[in-house]
Amino acid sequence: MVTYLDADTAPLRNTGQIRLYGEEAFAGMRKACNLTARCLDELVDIVKPGVTTNAIDRFVFEFGMDNGALPATLNYRGYTKSTCTSINHVVCHGIPDDKPLREGDIVNIDVTYILDGWHGDASRMYPVGTVKRAAERLLEVTYECLLRGIAAVRPGARTGAIGAAIQAYAEGERCSVVRDFCGHGVGLLFHDAPNILHYGNSNEGVEMREGMIFTIEPMINLGRPHVKVLSDGWTAVTRDRSLSAQYEHTVGVTSTGCEIFTLSPKGLDRPGLPS
Repeated sequence: MVTYLDADTAPLRNTGQIRLYGEEAFAGMRKACNLTARCLDELVDIVKPGVTTNAIDRFVFEFGMDNGALPATLNYRGYTKSTCTSINHVVCHGIPDDKPLREGDIVNIDVTYILDGWHGDASRMYPVGTVKRAAERLLEVTYECLLRGIAAVRPGARTGAIGAAIQAYAEGERCSVVRDFCGHGVGLLFHDAPNILHYGNSNEGVEMREGMIFTIEPMINLGRPHVKVLSDGWTAVTRDRSLSAQYEHTVGVTSTGCEIFTLSPKGLDRPGLPS
C-alpha cells in the first residue's frame, strides 16, 4: 500500500512513503537545480580531448564551493568524488581519474548539488571532439527518451507511463533500456521514494500526484541491456561493451503536468547535438 504524506511533516529519511512538496520546496529546488544546470553548462567548454575526468571533478567541486553548495556525491556511502563521469561503455557511476579523454569518446557527467538543504540532480552527455555517427545517434535517441518520459508526467497517471514511453521509443530505435538502475524521488533527500523505472507498462507503478519531485534518467545502450558492476563497487558497464548514454532531469509534478527544474539556462541540455 503506497502512502503519500506532506513533506513538511515527514521525517528526514527514506521511509518508502512519497513526499508531496509545496511551493516553498519548489522554490528551493529551482535554486539548487539551476546551480546544477549552470555547472553542466560551464562544462561544455571544458570537455575536450586531453582533459582528465579528475580535472572535471575539481571544477565541479570548486564551482559548488564558489556558490555555497556541496556536491552530494562527495563522501556519499564511501564515494570520494564530486561527480560521476561515465565514458563510452560505462553506464553510470564512473569514477573520475587521471586518464585523459580521447577524441571520439562520449561521456556522461552527473552532478548533484546540495543548496540550502535541497538536492539538484541532473546529468548530460558530452561528445569529446568529433564522434562517430553511431555514438551521435545514441545520444539523440537517449535524449528523446528523456523528453518522452517527461511528457508522460501528469497527476493521475502512473509512474509506469514514464517507463512505457521510454521503452517504446528506445526499442523502436533498436536500442535497449538498462533495467538495473532507475530514477528516484529527490528533494531534501538525495534518494527517496518512489523509484522511477525506465521501462514497463503505463498501468503499473504509483499514481503521480501534484507535489511529487523525482528524477527521470534513462540509460540507453546500443547493444543489449545487461550491465555489470566492476570490483570498485561503483562503476557499471555494459556486459557486451556496447556504448551507453544517459540524460537526466529533475522534475516536479504540477496540477497540469510537470516543471523541469534542471533546464539549461543557456539552452545546452543536449550539448554537441544538432538543435
